[in-house]
Amino acid sequence: MKKIFVLDTNVLLYSAQALEAFEDNIVVIPMTVIEELDKFKRDQDELGRNARQVIRRLDELRSRGRLSQGVPLDDSVEPEKSGMVRIVVSEGKLTPMADMGIADNRILNVAKMLRDEGKYPVRFITKDLNLRLKADALDVEVEDYDTERIEYDDLYSGVQELDTDSASLETLRKEKNIPIPDGTLVYPNQFLILKDAAEPSHSLLGWCRHDRIETLPDGVTDRVWNVSPRSKEQRMALQLLMDPEIQVVSLVGQAGSGKTLLALAAALEQVAKGTLYDKILVSRPIVPMGRDIGFLPGDKDEKLTQWMQPIYDNLGFLLHSGKADTPQQIRRQIDELKRSGKLEIEALTYIRGRSIPRQFVIVDEAQNLTPHEIKTIVSRSGEGTKMVLTGDPSQIDSPYLDSTTNGLTYLAERFKPLSIHGHITLRKSERSALAAAAAECL
Repeated sequence: MKKIFVLDTNVLLYSAQALEAFEDNIVVIPMTVIEELDKFKRDQDELGRNARQVIRRLDELRSRGRLSQGVPLDDSVEPEKSGMVRIVVSEGKLTPMADMGIADNRILNVAKMLRDEGKYPVRFITKDLNLRLKADALDVEVEDYDTERIEYDDLYSGVQELDTDSASLETLRKEKNIPIPDGTLVYPNQFLILKDAAEPSHSLLGWCRHDRIETLPDGVTDRVWNVSPRSKEQRMALQLLMDPEIQVVSLVGQAGSGKTLLALAAALEQVAKGTLYDKILVSRPIVPMGRDIGFLPGDKDEKLTQWMQPIYDNLGFLLHSGKADTPQQIRRQIDELKRSGKLEIEALTYIRGRSIPRQFVIVDEAQNLTPHEIKTIVSRSGEGTKMVLTGDPSQIDSPYLDSTTNGLTYLAERFKPLSIHGHITLRKSERSALAAAAAECL
């Protein structure tokens, strides 16, 4: 039996593909949603692009019939097998006390109207938690839009323990590689802690490479740009960051676990001392934590300095060669890297439409990006580019994302079968004892 899905504005702003996500059911767009999309269509950010894409798609569907009556999404199949789209105008009042000047109430009223008609089961789809509460109070079936949901607790960690026998461990130690045991599910570039089933204290670290289990190469990650790994997870992360065959690396971890620092150290090592990449491109989404302080003075670079200060802090730490270094000297080193073309720090807003060849790209705070934004960024990669995405899904500042729907966890889960991808979850904060205590206890 067909169902009616009434979509809130935020669903279409989150994903322009939401119109096509409900199979052969009926998608209803309240007139108020069209009015709200009109307010976003001139914006140059992701919300504006999604608004324009939805409006263009609806205009295309309008050529097939009257949207007020319902238009098939796919005119190449029988109407019964195609999804439908309708635009519905809110009529009457949601409740006797409801303020119908509020857009949310008019949108919710459409779902209630259709439910009261009783022709089809109705589901109201919104990413607004408060609106979900209001719908529930009115006995309207309501759901989040979660077609791209990845459960954070089940997120691929990039490492697993594997029981084996002492003979296999000895062979791996001597030969540097062994076959993957039959029936064992492992992913490319996944790290394996192999333990002797008879003596669990005997273990060896390996990883899945070229359909075999190999030991990690000696010396590659001992010291990278004067940074040494403080944990086995950091060593794994550096191994992924320093391997040119791995073109996409996702690093997930709590505050202070070293995600950004390790990525920048590997980038400096390979750009300043090597020839594989021409430059470092560092970016992060412009999403404030807490209340925004408003417009910032200066040109684009001066404005970006405020948003990119965490990047400059990490670069300052990495470029600090001794006690004699002053902040001014370190800043001059960073400016020289920028002037020489070895380092570019850019807002994600300006990456769309670019082609980025032979660059080491770091996208920090990637948990604040939608799956579609992640796709847009990664698809900018040209020949010879390495893309590194870092973030903490427990610290999300975007109002319509959470630990299960953000682009970073989406990429880590979808890319895990690919040999060009590597992922690791950093469990422990290494910034300081205080930072570790804050991450764990607060």
